[in-house]
Amino acid sequence: MRSDLVVVGAGAAGLFAALTAAREGARVALVSARPLAETASYWAQGGAAAALALDDSPELHLQDTLTAGRGLTRRAAAEVLSHEAADRVAELQQLGVQFDADRHGDLALGLEGGHSRRRIVHAGGSATGRRILRALSAAAAEHPRIEVLEGHRAAALLPHGGAALGEGRALPARATILATGGAAALWSRTTNPPGSFGSGLLLARDAGAQLADLEFTQFHPTAVVGVRGREGFLISEAVRGEGATLHGPDGERFVDELAPRDHVARAIFNLPGHTAELDMTMVDPGRFPNIVGALRDAGLDPMSQRVPVAPASHYVMGGVVTDLDGRAAGVPRLYAVGECACTGLHGANRLASNSLSECFVFGRRAALAGLEEPPPETSRPHAAAIEPPSAGTRAAVWRHAGLERTAEGLAQLAGDPYPLARLVAACALARRETRGAHGRAEFPAPDPALDLHHTVLDPGTETPRFEVWTGS
Repeated sequence: MRSDLVVVGAGAAGLFAALTAAREGARVALVSARPLAETASYWAQGGAAAALALDDSPELHLQDTLTAGRGLTRRAAAEVLSHEAADRVAELQQLGVQFDADRHGDLALGLEGGHSRRRIVHAGGSATGRRILRALSAAAAEHPRIEVLEGHRAAALLPHGGAALGEGRALPARATILATGGAAALWSRTTNPPGSFGSGLLLARDAGAQLADLEFTQFHPTAVVGVRGREGFLISEAVRGEGATLHGPDGERFVDELAPRDHVARAIFNLPGHTAELDMTMVDPGRFPNIVGALRDAGLDPMSQRVPVAPASHYVMGGVVTDLDGRAAGVPRLYAVGECACTGLHGANRLASNSLSECFVFGRRAALAGLEEPPPETSRPHAAAIEPPSAGTRAAVWRHAGLERTAEGLAQLAGDPYPLARLVAACALARRETRGAHGRAEFPAPDPALDLHHTVLDPGTETPRFEVWTGS
């Protein structure tokens, strides 16, 4: 089979990239390890951030993104996102996504941590991911120019465009777009499904791509703890945006609930027992039916009881180094979008709900750029064998690369047999400061000399170097 594009991963970024290319008349092979609408994006409770309100603007969205990124955000990437997100929301509506509206029929915009304006669009309250995935999956499945290859994994990348599947089937193409999701399930306590262990990062690295910023892991502050059957279940930040409060062991509030996630997560981590209680009794349960229903099914009624919560690994800001069109540095015809990519957009701490917007904004840009590549050539794949991490590795990553890291613990992790665990440790050891989602016990403050400095791992080395990112 020859296609114009091979898209690996059928989450929000992959589906949007595939649909963009198909609408341009291209033939697309969409590779999905799981059935459509069952990827990690399906579970996304947050929404998509875009400057849509009359009192908002792309400039305000840009400033909030820069502030959340703690001096490490690549301004050019943030400008692209803040100026293009509103158009992508309109495009999603054209594709059949029905976002929540108020009683006047206008978009009901939510407020989340780090945002200075209400700018988050949701679909079905906290069911945004599943609503978007259902609409995009249906459109992809019905499109005559998209061949959906469910139940398949990319085992390797073709040097001259395309990918090879696990059973040896070659899919040559003008370009390959990796949309394989992130690596948060490399940590044992996580909000992510088991498959989110960074397989796309390892595929890209094997093909010669650079990786960057693997030390920056966002820990979501409010994952359920101690509730049987719901351990790690995410309670959306939008719940706090609608008035839910956090309480310590003494019953008192201890943090601004709408501060950026790194601040809130660290505040909970510093409490006795590293846990807090979320009081959402004043929140309209109709706004978050799946959260309320899931907790009630587990025997806890959040409308009358406080919910025990603690931080869990949620989102890795680092990934495959790309430009603003998704091109992977140093590997012709390879693109990466979504959580597996690192444009520098999120800096040291992702602003809430920027990630879904990133999928659509950069998914579209990568699809259009990939179609400009020349026709594919015959080639043999780069050999790769991507295995999931063991339970022991995941426990070690949580223990040594959690919310507070030490040189001693990271040195132990640097000897782990799993390659991505070692790379996380190497990046975290190199960054001798606390900045955003990366906390070092020995270096509790940010180092101004490291502003805009990103840890970059070149192919073939496990020793990162620092590189300044400012422009395109």
